[in-house]
Amino acid sequence: MTRNGWNGDRRRSLDASLGGYWDDLAALARTVDPDRLRAAAELLLETQARGRVVFPIGNGGSSATASHFACDLAKGTRDGAAPTFKVVPLSDNVPLITAWANDVGYERVFAEQLRSLARPGDLLVAISASGSSPNIVAAVEAARSLRVRTLALTGHDGGAIAPMADLTVRVPSDRIEIVEDAHLAIAHSLCVAARAWLSRPRDGVVQTVPIRGEPVDLTA
Repeated sequence: MTRNGWNGDRRRSLDASLGGYWDDLAALARTVDPDRLRAAAELLLETQARGRVVFPIGNGGSSATASHFACDLAKGTRDGAAPTFKVVPLSDNVPLITAWANDVGYERVFAEQLRSLARPGDLLVAISASGSSPNIVAAVEAARSLRVRTLALTGHDGGAIAPMADLTVRVPSDRIEIVEDAHLAIAHSLCVAARAWLSRPRDGVVQTVPIRGEPVDLTA
């Protein structure tokens, strides 16, 4: 094969892969009903209004999303004098994570932090493409025992945490990259909605959502 032919094959292969990925992501975005995310935004806003703490967690790419979400909640939801969120990303304390992993086991790295920090009425945001990572499952179990509510962002079929969480937002895809992209978009949309609500003229009313909500699915 000539060099020009090889370059042509490479170009076609790259175009197909790149174009297919963006087509899949766009198709997933078209299934999102913004009304289905309202319960998640209300859960976050109720937590903030009651002065409670949001604890995002995740592994790998989901850990990065948890940190990003924490940054946006704490700073990106502020507009002028708008109140802020109290948020502690449990994925960020590397010395503490490695200490728990070394001494007890990696499956306890989030649960043990939660047991030290959380109070009833706080909110755990569990981000997991599979929904079944052992340390995420253990954290949700700890949250339930501590009367800490859980918002789960999952993919695939929702995994083990979907029926355990107070509210589950599931991305109906088995492609981890697509799920992780959608989770970040969900996090951004929740922060945008929270900022709009918090920057409104204050009326002193606290909206509430059920302690045990029905799982939310991104499909219509």
